[in-house]
Amino acid sequence: MSNPVPPDQVARVRGFNRFYTRRLGVLEQHLLNTPFSLTEARVLYELAHRDAPLAKEIGAELGIDAGYLSRILQSFDEQGLISRKPSPDDRRQSRIGLTAKGRTTYGRLEQRSQQEIAAMLAGLQPSERSRLVASMETIERLLRAAPSQGPILRGPQPGDIGWVVQSHGAFYAAEYGFDASFEALVAEIAGKFLAAHDPRRERCWIAELDGAQAGSLFLVQASDEVAKLRLLLVTPQARGHRLGQRMVQEAIGFARQCGYRKVTLWTQSILGAARKIYQDAGFVLVATEPHRSFGPDLIGETWELTL
Repeated sequence: MSNPVPPDQVARVRGFNRFYTRRLGVLEQHLLNTPFSLTEARVLYELAHRDAPLAKEIGAELGIDAGYLSRILQSFDEQGLISRKPSPDDRRQSRIGLTAKGRTTYGRLEQRSQQEIAAMLAGLQPSERSRLVASMETIERLLRAAPSQGPILRGPQPGDIGWVVQSHGAFYAAEYGFDASFEALVAEIAGKFLAAHDPRRERCWIAELDGAQAGSLFLVQASDEVAKLRLLLVTPQARGHRLGQRMVQEAIGFARQCGYRKVTLWTQSILGAARKIYQDAGFVLVATEPHRSFGPDLIGETWELTL
């Protein structure tokens, strides 16, 4: 074994497994006082979240023996929970979906699960819940053991805008001593975009690295001919991947496609890394103004790029 694992670490992980399965009631014959085992509940979950999958697709996702899965599906069929239709690609296989009864049954199971977990978390303080969830995310990320696919840029998904606000508030407080008024400004900008942006002329980019949010940038309309960059951020963990440069170049390209004549932005003189990104992209500093905002004394800067 090239990387031997100390026995005490093996014992600690096994101990955690015993605690957690017991805490969630996984060792009970039926899950959440329903007729279903944990495996059966997971099969129902896959059927509820997939568009008419094949049995082999469910088996591959859950790592279930084909014979065992076949018996589960047969039981579901007898209970009227699923329907089967021959696959147009291979008539020997069936596409499986939940019936109305199956969807109702899954909905009840999902509700009980939500209530069970909410009750467990209710006994913790908000900060403890945040630590617990963050630790779970770390465990999942490490145990996936998948090689990094490199950073990607994508549009916002549910929860991303809230992440933008929280990340800006936490980062600028830690790095520059900004107070809560800065987070309030970010929330106002992000909330306005979420509620009423024009997707034909405005856009948000979310950078993602190894499945986690790693940065953001917004381009919004200032006038018919002028676009504005806002809320550029790259997390400390994602530095070195040139994500800031990529997002800015994407925004410039999008602005050209939209027919804008100019892109402008407002930043602070202390943000050296961001200023270099703008300068390298061809932006020119056109105005400076001392001001006291967000706590410290600052020098605001307006940069412009003619397209």
